[in-house]
Amino acid sequence: MRAADLPSLDAVFACMAGLGAVRVVAKPLSENDNTKQQIYLGGNFESLNVIPFGEVASDSTPKTPNMKAALSLCWISDAGIAVPAPHSKLILYPQYPEVRLSGFLRGCEAAPNEYLRPIAKNERRFDNAADGRVLLFGVTQTGTLLGYLATSDSRVAAEFRRRQEAGKFEHVGVLWQCRLGDRSAADSKAALLARLTEISHDGWHWSRRIRDGDPVPYLAPNGGGYTLEALFGIAPNGSSLPDFEGWEIKACGSDRVTLMTPEPNGGYYGVNGAEAFLRKYGRFVPPDSLYFTGIHKVGETCAKSGQVLKLRGYAAGDTTFDALGQVELVDPLDEVSAAWTFAKLLEHWGRKHALAVYVRCESRPGPPREYFYGGEAIIGEGTTFLRFLSAMGTKTVYYDPAPKLENQSTALKRIHARSQFRIRVSQLASLYESVTTTSL
Repeated sequence: MRAADLPSLDAVFACMAGLGAVRVVAKPLSENDNTKQQIYLGGNFESLNVIPFGEVASDSTPKTPNMKAALSLCWISDAGIAVPAPHSKLILYPQYPEVRLSGFLRGCEAAPNEYLRPIAKNERRFDNAADGRVLLFGVTQTGTLLGYLATSDSRVAAEFRRRQEAGKFEHVGVLWQCRLGDRSAADSKAALLARLTEISHDGWHWSRRIRDGDPVPYLAPNGGGYTLEALFGIAPNGSSLPDFEGWEIKACGSDRVTLMTPEPNGGYYGVNGAEAFLRKYGRFVPPDSLYFTGIHKVGETCAKSGQVLKLRGYAAGDTTFDALGQVELVDPLDEVSAAWTFAKLLEHWGRKHALAVYVRCESRPGPPREYFYGGEAIIGEGTTFLRFLSAMGTKTVYYDPAPKLENQSTALKRIHARSQFRIRVSQLASLYESVTTTSL
């Protein structure tokens, strides 16, 4: 049977699950969702919370600059296999803001070209409103989208609408999503909290991290996050995807929590690297190290470094931002010592933080060093990059670096790069639509 003729919505879900999908994201299409006008995925970048994407880059070539995000999209072929659409990408328009899907047909023989062509003005029947088509994306654990288009008169589209009206799908902007199998989003949250409660009740845990699939002792004093991840069976692999069934898990050992640690991709640091930056701006610490530290907030000169953090392309209270903007660290001579483009920060923030749990932890030195995850878990749900920029503009989120160059005058030198964007735990509500606290 051809993929285009799958007999039911459940048959589509089963096909997607067989290809590795764990959830489905759906977009009811309008007449202006086509190859010419692109497919509208919503405003305010909400869709980035449910659609996995890759590297983000600013594009200054059009009249109005935008951003492009890499996308791994395959169409399900007539034979039921996933065929890549290699030119697929997300176009992010910060000036509106909105997200559109582009390049989704080009270079893919399995793509449903016939049903995604532009409709002539004199043939439109719905005044660019919903026309009955439903675009379904199965989302795999690795972040690949599996595309299937249900035509307006198909049983699949009719069943989708019935379940949508019955509240079987979660609403995210203009998109709808559900988990495959028996687990819903609520089930995932319940499973997360149940595991955290078990970890809390188990008392103190020796400091560890996962290596080659097994837990091994971790001796450094910053093991709270690694140990919590290890208790979930998660290895510290730098993955761009959330930790547990869509949830990012963070341990809070103090009243401050690290949100993300992207290295600069501009300024002196971005061009010359961490060692050159530390040799130019670092503070000497005996016996033979260079450090760069200090809390840097937007518009304030840091007493330790003499440098000031600036937002170029966004001001507090704005509802849009410049696609070519960036966060800049500026030295006393007004030179940009380090910079992070908005594209890079959006890439880091948008991939992992839509659902996040922040777990209070205590430590004791041992040996072995141990951690206790009790007290409370703070659950943040729903965020956007504009919320992150707004929190920076109001000085709620700040830059708190800790790079160091040890044995800097010898051949045994060691570089530790650490660029941290942090926030006080009590101010997490500024980043999310909903924040709740649960006792463990």
